[in-house]
Parts: sequence; structure tokens; C-alpha cells
Amino acid sequence: MAAFVEFAGTSVRLGNGRQILADLSLAVAEGETLALLGRSGSGKTTALRLVNALVLPTAGAVRVAGRATRDWDPIRLRRRTGYVIQEGGLFPHLSVAENVGVVPALEGWPAGRIHARVAALLALVGLPADEFGARRPHQLSGGQRQRVGVARALAADPPLLLLDEPFGALDPITRRELQQEFRALTRQLGKTAVFVTHDLAEAARVADRIALLDGGRLLAEGTAAELAAHRDPAVRAFVEAATP
Repeated sequence: MAAFVEFAGTSVRLGNGRQILADLSLAVAEGETLALLGRSGSGKTTALRLVNALVLPTAGAVRVAGRATRDWDPIRLRRRTGYVIQEGGLFPHLSVAENVGVVPALEGWPAGRIHARVAALLALVGLPADEFGARRPHQLSGGQRQRVGVARALAADPPLLLLDEPFGALDPITRRELQQEFRALTRQLGKTAVFVTHDLAEAARVADRIALLDGGRLLAEGTAAELAAHRDPAVRAFVEAATP
């Protein structure tokens, strides 16, 4: 299957010379969910932000749908990309329905189409619009805010989802529920997704494949079972530390 996202010898170096990513080569197939796994400071969030041109590479390239991010109109690229962060990143002054409908409204969708899309997505994430649409974010639980964040990311039907530790602030039970719901959604909708986490168990639950980063470099990639059987001492040390 063709790569939908591709890191091609990608490096990011700050102005002070500090290397954040070094020669990252990695591809995400269309319809695949890839987890970027690693400790804090491993470069995984920088890698994610490269995909929607919030960061540009200082060497190499990042390609989305076959086009380098430098060649995309960044606004166009970001509107084709759903982005989910901790707590959903919701606008506190907007209702749930208004939050979900933000990107379709920016895209100029007619009101009736936005209303139908918002209702369908809120139903999909288990928050019926007639009950939750008029609420403000502060009237929701943490898990409900994350569900709204996922619905908003899907609103304009983007082919690509980027998720930066979206469930990290939730209690363990809610987190496990949302991991399972996210996995079911990506399979049902056929989206390509890149999911940042420092949790090996989470990566195994949500992703088809895992890329383990350390110090800005790719240590290993594969399934959770393949990482567990890896012979590299640094990979084995991470797996052993992350396994209860």
C-alpha cells in the first residue's frame, strides 16, 4: 500500500545547534495507524508537528499524499488534517456543537450540512447532539471533552489524523475505553493516523505499527510483539521498563 505520510531523511536542528530529530526515515501507509513511542524529549511530538507543517525540516523532507510539506499551502494542509491533543483543545466560549463545526464553517459549508455532520459525529462518539450539543466544555467530563475533540478532528472528513497523547490526562478506565473506541473508529472510517504516546501498552492498543524514537533517532519499528522480541539493548531496555 502506498505511503500517505513519509519522513525522508528528516532532521530538525534548532538555531542553537541542538538536534531534535536526526535522519528519520519512516512511512505511514494509507489507512494505517502508526504510534510514535518514546520517552519525553525523544522527538516524537516534533515528528508529529512536521506532518502538518507546524515545524519544517532543516534537512530531508516530510511528504503528505506524495507532496512535501514545504510545497503545501499550510492552511490547506491543516484543514485536511484532524488534530487531537490532551483535553481536546476545545474553545471554552463555544458550545459542543460549535466546537465540532469549526472547520466545516471555515470551509464555507452551508449551515444545514454542518448541522447534519455535527449531529452524526456526536452520535458516533456517544454524545447525542440533543443532549450534549448546547453544552460548554466546562460542563463535560474529561472523557467527554476528548470525545468532542475526536469528533471535531473528524468534522471535515480529513484523510489524516494526528493525535498528541490525547488520552494521557484521563483516569485509567476512561483512557482504556477511549483507546478501544479510537481503534474501532479508525478501522471503521479508514483514516490514516499518527498517534504520539510514551505508553507501550497504549501504542499496542491503538496502532497497527509502532515506531520507537530515542534522542531524535528511530530505534526500531514494528508491532508490539516485534519490539518485545527485538535484540537491540536500547529497545529491550525500553520495553522492559514499560512492561508491568
